Amino acid sequence: MTTTKQTQHQVLDPSLLGRPVHLLPIFAAQLRDDLAQSMRLNMNRRYWGGFTVQDVAFSRLEGNEIRSRWLSFAAPAGQIAFSLERKVLLSVLNYRYGSGAKADTPAVVDEATVRVTATEERLAVVLGQQLAGTLAGRIELNLPVIEKPALAEGEAEEGGETEFKPAPGSHPPKGTWVITVTVAETAGGATGQFWFALDKQLMASVLRGLLRDRDSGKKSKAAAPLAQRLQVGLVGRLASKEVTLGTLYDLQVGDVIPISLSRADVLLEDSRLFTAAVTEHKGKLCLTSFEDAE
Repeated sequence: MTTTKQTQHQVLDPSLLGRPVHLLPIFAAQLRDDLAQSMRLNMNRRYWGGFTVQDVAFSRLEGNEIRSRWLSFAAPAGQIAFSLERKVLLSVLNYRYGSGAKADTPAVVDEATVRVTATEERLAVVLGQQLAGTLAGRIELNLPVIEKPALAEGEAEEGGETEFKPAPGSHPPKGTWVITVTVAETAGGATGQFWFALDKQLMASVLRGLLRDRDSGKKSKAAAPLAQRLQVGLVGRLASKEVTLGTLYDLQVGDVIPISLSRADVLLEDSRLFTAAVTEHKGKLCLTSFEDAE
C-alpha cells in the first residue's frame, strides 16, 4: 500500500515580490514612537492623557473581518481610512468630558447601554484627524526630499498644519494594508484598538521610504527612540512670591525680598510636569530628585 504525502507550500503574492515588506516592523516602531509622543502634547493630552500606545502592527484584510464604521481622510499623497473601537472612543469621551481624568480607576463603560450622540461622532472625527496627521507625517518624513508630495495652492507651508478633511468611508476591500494600533488605559489597564487603512498610493510611499534605507549601501544604525532624540526646553521655577503693588513700587536698589526655597517646579511650556530639589554642584545651581507633579 502506497500513500502520498501532500506538502503545503506557501503561496507567494506577486504584488509583494521585490518590495521591502519585511521592513514594515521598522515603520511600525517609528509610528509607535510618533503616536506616543503626539498623545503627550498639550493639545492632545486632554483626550489621550489616560492612554499609552502598546503595539503597532501591519496586516492585510482577509475579507471576513467584522464590519465597523470607517472615516476617510485625504492626505497629501493619498487616502487614509480610519476606524476606532467604540469602547476606546467612549473611554476618551469619558476622560475628556466626564470624571475619567480625575478618577484613579476609570469607570467601565458599557457601550451597549450608551446611545450614539453627535458629540461622540464629532470626537471620532477630531481623533481621526489627529492620528491620521501623525501617520501622514511619518510617511512623508521617511521619503527622500525629491519624492515628498508637493503642497497644493492654499495649503499650509512647511512647519504649518495640514487640514485633513473628513468624509464618510466604507469598509476597505480584501487585501488592503491595515495598521492596527493597540492602546491601553494607564489606570485600569483595559486595552482597545484603532485602525488605519492605506490606499495603494500611500502604501507605496511607505515601502519607498523603507526601500531608501535598504538601498543606501550603508549599515544604518537603528534610530534611537523618539523620546531620546526629541529636544525640548524645560523651565525651572525656583520660587515665586506675591507682594502688593505698593510694596513693588517702593522697592529700591539693595532691598532684600525674603523667600523660602523648597522644591522647584519644572515646566514644559505652560505645563507643570515635575518638582525637583535644588542643589549646588561646582558653583552652579542644579535640579535633582525629580518627582511627577500631582
